[in-house]
Amino acid sequence: MGTLYYGTGSHPIEIDDRLLAYLKVVIAVKLRRNEAFTLSYTHGPGVEPGRSMIWLQPSIPLRFVFDSEAADPLNRAYLEGLMQQANSTGGVTVDLGDREAVPTASTADGTRELSGVA
Repeated sequence: MGTLYYGTGSHPIEIDDRLLAYLKVVIAVKLRRNEAFTLSYTHGPGVEPGRSMIWLQPSIPLRFVFDSEAADPLNRAYLEGLMQQANSTGGVTVDLGDREAVPTASTADGTRELSGVA
């Protein structure tokens, strides 16, 4: 289970390492372009039920912490779907409690996997 630290005084957001790897790429691309967007999420297990939304912009401190030491390859189709969401007016929406929704790179949908994405 990884952690996303957002802002200086906020509570950390626990996110599965696989999903956090995808979000890291999407967030890095958008912020590198100086494009702000929203990230909405339903709370994961062990947290009070509900949902939250954060506004991501380059001036707000952000840190990704992964429990796993090595980065897994990413599924291109899933990553592109998240990028489309990030470029929409609704922003990115994820369910932190649904680990099955996040594909592995070996998902048998015929898409190429991405390795070494930073």
